[in-house]
Order: sequence, then structure tokens, then C-alpha cells
Amino acid sequence: MAFREDVLEILEEITESEEVVENTSVNLFDEGLLDSMATVQLLIEVESRLGITVPVSEFDRDEWATPDQIIAKLEELK
Repeated sequence: MAFREDVLEILEEITESEEVVENTSVNLFDEGLLDSMATVQLLIEVESRLGITVPVSEFDRDEWATPDQIIAKLEELK
């Protein structure tokens, strides 16, 4: 499976919503699909399944708000 699809699968599982796959520009925080607890879960899953550690200093909610932004940031950290 491609990296993008892997990330979207993780997001879909955490948000319990297909919207993250159907609309990759949706603001996950504004739409209530991600909150602080789900964000922690996302970072844990990313590290566990993709082997990418996201330093807390690298996490800016405004830069990680949409699936597209999350994929781009994780690509940078790969």
C-alpha cells in the first residue's frame, strides 16, 4: 500500500469517518473529527505503523489540520 493510503487509513480509523478519504482538504479540528486525545492517538499510530516519530516541537495544529497537510508533514519527516 502506498504511503498516502497508509496515512489515510490511519486517519479513517482514528476519526471513524470516511470523510478524511473523500475530502482530504477537510479541517479535521474544525469539523470535530480530531481532538487532542485523537491527535495523540494519531501520533502513536504513525510511529507504530509507519516508523515515523513526530517531535512535539514539530506539531503545529494549524499545519496538521487536514489530511493533505498531515501527509505532507509526514513525508517531510520520513
